[in-house]
Amino acid sequence: MTQPDLITLKDPRSSASEAYRTLRTNLIFTSLNEPLKTLVITSPAPQEGKSTALANLSVTLAQNGKQTIIVDCDLRRPCQHTIWNVDQEPGLTSTVLDNLAEPPLLDVGVENLRLVPAGPLAPNPADFLGSAHMESLIESLKAQADFVLFDAPPVLAVTDAALLSSRVDGTLLVIRAGTTRREDAERAKELLEQLNVRVVGAVLTNAPVDARMDGYYGK
Repeated sequence: MTQPDLITLKDPRSSASEAYRTLRTNLIFTSLNEPLKTLVITSPAPQEGKSTALANLSVTLAQNGKQTIIVDCDLRRPCQHTIWNVDQEPGLTSTVLDNLAEPPLLDVGVENLRLVPAGPLAPNPADFLGSAHMESLIESLKAQADFVLFDAPPVLAVTDAALLSSRVDGTLLVIRAGTTRREDAERAKELLEQLNVRVVGAVLTNAPVDARMDGYYGK
């Protein structure tokens, strides 16, 4: 199996990898007061790095001994299967199309980490993600892991992320430096909070790297 092009796997001693470990620690401590086993990771708009951020976070959780499951719920433009070099099908939507009792859990070559790819594209993703069937799948996956991370479409593009966020323990917004508009980030947060979604925080990607930090981590 080809190793994914993820900083936490390619260069675990880098400052970027350490930033993902810090995020992991913050999420673990957040869960001490309120359960945070199921987490939607999304962004205000497209091309803001949500899927890569999710993949890197999942690696750090798995490396910490946490049983972790990634679920690709971006049923319009799925890419977790591309990141992990596996097939898109069968996957999440196959539970309906192929009448499967459980979605497939694929080995991605990282201990403690498994992936449910998107599966065949659904004709109406919002209906699928908002269905009682999806709610049942969330509960089933939750019972099999310490953390279940859901890759959802951008909040402002479609209703999918909002529907999914209302059924999980929390939502994390990914914001890309130099790309995400401030008003988009604020609008996405407000939209989720109007639905009583628990927004646990935001992650800034593509931020300039301080060379002094890489020096400290042995670069």
